[in-house]
Amino acid sequence: MAMMNKQQKTEKNNSKRVPTGIVGFDELCGGGLIKNRTYLVSGAAGAGKTIFGLQYIYNGITKFGENGIYIATEERPEQLRENVKKFGWDLEALEEEGKLAIIDACSTKIGIPSHEKYVDVRPFDMRSMMDQIIAIQDTIDAKRAVVDGTTSIGFYLQDPAKIRVELLKLSTTLEILGLTSLMTCEILDESNPSRFGVEVFVTEGTILMYYKRTNSVRVRSIEIFKMRGSDHSKNIHPYDITPTGIVVHPHEEVYTA
Repeated sequence: MAMMNKQQKTEKNNSKRVPTGIVGFDELCGGGLIKNRTYLVSGAAGAGKTIFGLQYIYNGITKFGENGIYIATEERPEQLRENVKKFGWDLEALEEEGKLAIIDACSTKIGIPSHEKYVDVRPFDMRSMMDQIIAIQDTIDAKRAVVDGTTSIGFYLQDPAKIRVELLKLSTTLEILGLTSLMTCEILDESNPSRFGVEVFVTEGTILMYYKRTNSVRVRSIEIFKMRGSDHSKNIHPYDITPTGIVVHPHEEVYTA
């Protein structure tokens, strides 16, 4: 068999990539995420993890024709829909078109009624959540998913060993379903990419979003901490949250003392 030329190899590699569509980010990792894998997006409060996840889902639907599932554990769906209107993202329209499904895994947890179409009625019952994801994926033929966030799940489960097993079940299920997924994680110490010490072991890559104060201002920056099976930038790059969403600056670097 003749050896593939450079162009054929590039086309083959690109076919396995799932572009986030987030300006500048895909350039840092060979064109996007590897298909059918799960990635951890870690960062402190205010870094923009939820925006990153929603932008990934929104771009998937509107730019690449890939429907999405969003599991909201820390904000009620109505809050999410309202918050992203400032970016011009109409999530409700995508839901009505059957291209987006948002699972409300927040309301039951805090003890308030939900009128959402998809509700996690037993908070963080992983079997129930996975069954619902399987049913939704079959209904809307989703290709992308976001679990926002694993921190709430971890606090509910408490035991790190159990957290690791349950998140591994969830991650593996998403991959078997053919979903390229993100899991968000809120951290307190930016030198540690996981909250409970196990999240990085159940995902195929880790993206760190920093929100550090330098002198009198806070600076946002992003780093691909690891990405199995893929080359990626080893540098820390600045990003902005603009009126159209997150914009990463791949040709600029942030230097830390």
